[in-house]
Amino acid sequence: MIKYLVCLLEEPSAKELLEGILPRFIDDYITVKYIVFEGKQDLEKNIEKRLKFWQQPNSCFLVMRDKDSGDCIAIKNNLIDKIKKTGQIENSVIRIACHELESFYLGDLSAIEKGLKINGLVKLQSKSKFREPDKLSNPSEELYKLTKNKYQKVAGSRAIAPHLKIDGTNNSNSFNILLQGIKKLINSDLTT
Repeated sequence: MIKYLVCLLEEPSAKELLEGILPRFIDDYITVKYIVFEGKQDLEKNIEKRLKFWQQPNSCFLVMRDKDSGDCIAIKNNLIDKIKKTGQIENSVIRIACHELESFYLGDLSAIEKGLKINGLVKLQSKSKFREPDKLSNPSEELYKLTKNKYQKVAGSRAIAPHLKIDGTNNSNSFNILLQGIKKLINSDLTT
């Protein structure tokens, strides 16, 4: 039985996102631990050491980072190779935000509207760029423009995340896949 969900994250805004959504669907007996790295290079450099020497039994791992302008498959395969070396691959899920975390927010403009207290955004959800925000090459820039710079990475994530729909209706497919991966991970049966 899973008792610990360990989130290895590229940046503090990812922690704020998860803190806003995880309590809404994980059981109280699961303890969430966050390990926030100083960017993607720091995450990739140190992930093996962190997982190899992890001592807490009944732990599963969520590894999350942005795709940015990289190749999603290459990024994921690189992380898989690193995690395989630690013996923790069966207890791990890797999720790559396409292109950035902000695409999750642009997939649910009502959450931005509620979190940042900006009226009139929901009506824009039917525009093509908000119907498929994962296709935007620079969602953070789009979010800054949309909110007239009211959005700031950490504080904005903290404000928006509790309002995000977690029922699979977010227009960001990569967000919905993140949720599916977490649910699958916490419902798995660990033998270690």
